[in-house]
Parts: sequence; structure tokens; C-alpha cells
Amino acid sequence: MPLHIPPAPAPASRAVLTALGSPTAVREARTPSLRDTQGPLTAELPLPVHVLDRITPAGTSATRLAGWRFLIRCHERAVAAAETRLTPDGWAFSHFFEGPYVTATERALRQAETMPGSYQPRLLSVPELYMLTLWLHGDFSTDGTQGHLAATDLLVPLAPAPPGIAAHRPHRVAELLPVLTHRLAPAATPLLGSPA
Repeated sequence: MPLHIPPAPAPASRAVLTALGSPTAVREARTPSLRDTQGPLTAELPLPVHVLDRITPAGTSATRLAGWRFLIRCHERAVAAAETRLTPDGWAFSHFFEGPYVTATERALRQAETMPGSYQPRLLSVPELYMLTLWLHGDFSTDGTQGHLAATDLLVPLAPAPPGIAAHRPHRVAELLPVLTHRLAPAATPLLGSPA
């Protein structure tokens, strides 16, 4: 499947490249794999990071753009990621990081390239479940910053996924949102007169 990766805002790209070119920023990063890498580092595959703020009982959801994430590569291998965030002054570098979501993102993108259809890849965070997914959005004519989850979009949970949700298994939004809604349902309120 062709992936239509949206271009990151130029200030976000510049912020990451500036941080990547700064020996101080790289040396002080809490990412040993980034500090210990020998060879040129490149920032690639910018993905907009959206946050799923709430899921309603009807299964509809609201998302908001939280930043842009870039995979940092050395010798064709992702060794870390860089994230930017929107500030009152525009896009700014936030931090470097490493860990399982870096390799899981790379794996999910390779997996998505073999699937039928055309999508725009994004990342979707569900903070209440400590869950990150690759969001394959069907409308790739947008710039990646806007849009709502469509029932036919695909979500690929990244490893580590929450218990009971298979990592790297694509789900239609219409299938996965009810599961997430059930997971996020508030605890039952005790009846009057019953022990709390």
C-alpha cells in the first residue's frame, strides 16, 4: 500500500535538525543509543502525533494534534526518535527518546506498506490506556494536522499494547473503539445504602 506521509511543518523539521546537530543536545539526551551511535544521524518519517482525549459511549471520539515525531536513523536503522511540540512561539524541539515504541513504529510502518489501500500514517496516543497506535487515515489529501477518526480507518496498536489488545494487528476504528470504550468505562457507582 502506498503510504502518503504528510510533510512536517518546516519549523518542526528545523527544530529537530538543529537539536540533532547540537552535540550538547545529543550528549545530554537520556538516550544511550543516540549518544553511542557512530555515524551520521538523519531525521526521517515525520508523523503527526494525535491524542485521543475521550471516547463517548457512541464510540465517537475527539482527537487533537500534540506534536510531530521523527525517527532518528543511523545506517538505515532507527536508533531513537525526536518529538516536537507546539508552543506559543511556534514549533519547538521537545526531546529525544528511545525504547520499544521506536522499533514498533518502524515495524508497523513496514507492515502497513504491504497492506492493500492507500493511507496517511499518523500516531494516535490513548493516554488513559498507556496505548500508542499507528493510525492509518483514509483521507490522505489533508496535511495530517486535522481530521477525525473515520470508521474505516485502521489502528495498529504498537508494542507494548495494553493487556488483551494484540500489538501489530490492524483493527478498523469501528471494531477497536467499542473495546476501548469498554476499557475506559467509569467504575459502577455503588447503590445508595450499599457499602462503598
